[in-house]
Amino acid sequence: MRKRAAVLALILCAAAVLTAGGLTPFSQRNLKSAGQKTEVTALPESLSQEEGSSEEDTATAEKEDAGEKKDTEGEQSDETETSGDSQSVLEQAQTMYAQYDYDGAILLLKGQEDFTSNKDYMDLAARCQVARESLVEYPLEQITHVFFHTLIYDTSKAFDGDSDEGGYNQMMTTVDEFNKIIESMYEKGYVLVSPHDMATVSEDGTVSRGKIMLPEGKIPFVLSQDDVSYYHYMDGDGFASRLVLDENGQVKAEYIEDDGSVSVGNYDLVPILDDFIREHPDFSYHGRKGILAMTGYNGVLGYRTDIAYKTRENLQDDQKAFLDSHPDFDYDKEVAEATKVAEAMKASGWEFASHTWGHLNATDRSAEDLKTDNEKWEAYVAPILGKTDMIIFAFGADIGGWEGYSMDNEKFAYYKSRGYDYYCNVDSSQYFVQISDQYFRQGRRNLDGYRMYYNPDMLSDLFDVSQVFDPSRPTPVPEM
Repeated sequence: MRKRAAVLALILCAAAVLTAGGLTPFSQRNLKSAGQKTEVTALPESLSQEEGSSEEDTATAEKEDAGEKKDTEGEQSDETETSGDSQSVLEQAQTMYAQYDYDGAILLLKGQEDFTSNKDYMDLAARCQVARESLVEYPLEQITHVFFHTLIYDTSKAFDGDSDEGGYNQMMTTVDEFNKIIESMYEKGYVLVSPHDMATVSEDGTVSRGKIMLPEGKIPFVLSQDDVSYYHYMDGDGFASRLVLDENGQVKAEYIEDDGSVSVGNYDLVPILDDFIREHPDFSYHGRKGILAMTGYNGVLGYRTDIAYKTRENLQDDQKAFLDSHPDFDYDKEVAEATKVAEAMKASGWEFASHTWGHLNATDRSAEDLKTDNEKWEAYVAPILGKTDMIIFAFGADIGGWEGYSMDNEKFAYYKSRGYDYYCNVDSSQYFVQISDQYFRQGRRNLDGYRMYYNPDMLSDLFDVSQVFDPSRPTPVPEM
């Protein structure tokens, strides 16, 4: 029953996509080639100042607040190494430079006690200052948001003619397609940003417009992925089974082979995008990656972390079957491992959003239903993923019309009271962005089998569907 319901949810989500189009018609933006980098070796006067520099004062204050101690003069400071990737200060600053965070790189470099005697530091700081002068502000209302579901790794299992094939064909994207999509978008000059770059929120909950500064020709976009829980119904259908940390502390996906053995690698979106950004750091703005929109009823990230697995009460049939086949299941260990993966993801630039605990249709359900559901999300998902201020509506089913939200909307008033300031629906237009003093709202575009097959022209600003469409995908893709 749960499996059929989940597949039906995919189909209903697709139907919502079809009916949620055209909120804000915009003409397509002309794509410009990225500008060339300017190389400078001389240090501008403003960087060589020893006093009166607000950036230097800030760096010094931050070091004092952190309680850091300087090493003996002439010895390398501990600051030259960081946890995780163990990058040197210069490598960190070079990554910031590549990701357009010129102020951050200058601040880091000038915070080193040997800054004025280190030619590499001074040269890079000079290049940052020159590059910063060439940045232009990008119009926030022209930023697109694309999304995916869990990627299909083995198409022979997903498209095997069973009752699930149609839903997968409509709503899912294959690993091969995703690789080609991000390569195309990179070549066109797209750069990953976050809704948190597009709008900021003060302590009293007031929302203000953000500012995204990029070189001329670069195009910011937001990326999200729904339902990264590896639901039970997907078992054996060619999808990854969960996200894990490898021996280097990097997030990878597990895949269960036919013989029951487990392989670890790039079997889903998160590790694929991580590796792509390592190779192409300029695909990310200030270290941003994507947003994972998470439910909770089957747990998160492939770990069975919902309380039902511990209490063994109100279990669905597939949950019962899972527990029966895993007699050594350790709930506390599942939670601990999922938390480690989530922490590593957040540290590397990923963000999490609520997708409602139970994948609810927020349009149809009552405010009381949404409150009960959100209490479950906060109780059983937030302790693992962290508190979030973003909600990405399941099915794209919004809590208000295109005119916007107001506090007399009971659903919005509740979500706002719980700290949600960023809201995303599904919209087929190139971009839909609303920024008020109470919320940020953005439409998302589905890059899946249905959209590629029936509306390839709607994706031409991102990629050429004829070069992306996986030949192993059955055609025609089922209609809604």
